[in-house]
Amino acid sequence: MASEGFSPQEIEALCQTPSPNTKDFMFQQTMYRIKDPRKSLPFYTGVLGMTLLKQLHFPEMKFSLFFMGYENPNEIPKDEKERSQWAMSRKATLELTYNWGTENDNTVYHNGNSDPRGFGHIGILVPDVDEACERFEQQGVKFVKRPQDGKMKGLAFIQDPDGYWIEIFTNKVVS
Repeated sequence: MASEGFSPQEIEALCQTPSPNTKDFMFQQTMYRIKDPRKSLPFYTGVLGMTLLKQLHFPEMKFSLFFMGYENPNEIPKDEKERSQWAMSRKATLELTYNWGTENDNTVYHNGNSDPRGFGHIGILVPDVDEACERFEQQGVKFVKRPQDGKMKGLAFIQDPDGYWIEIFTNKVVS
């Protein structure tokens, strides 16, 4: 950003010290609308290795929620009320929202990476990008960018069944 008129010092000055009132705030979820759980759930569990933390169904409003995350399945409480509270206390989960019947219509959800641009992607930290991408390749995952492509080497972008972008990276690439 420095080349566009913002110095690192100006950026630091724009950031405020968090209020003590926010000390217990936590980033808990990002929500994606999905067209078909029969495609999305296998992708997020089988391809990306997430666990279904909690599912909620709202028949009167015709939608379902699936909370996904990187948690040990053995730690998920068996009691449904406890499970709900536990799932909502996990950091950085993904809420997949399924509006019933959308798998049968022709609409496509906007992923934010074409005009008008907005939301861009989520990021998944992996131990080895090349190894992860080899596995994704074998599973038929659609790539936006492979690790050796473009100016930013060593990271990749894949797409989920609804076209949302997912960055695949290691902490070494962005440091």
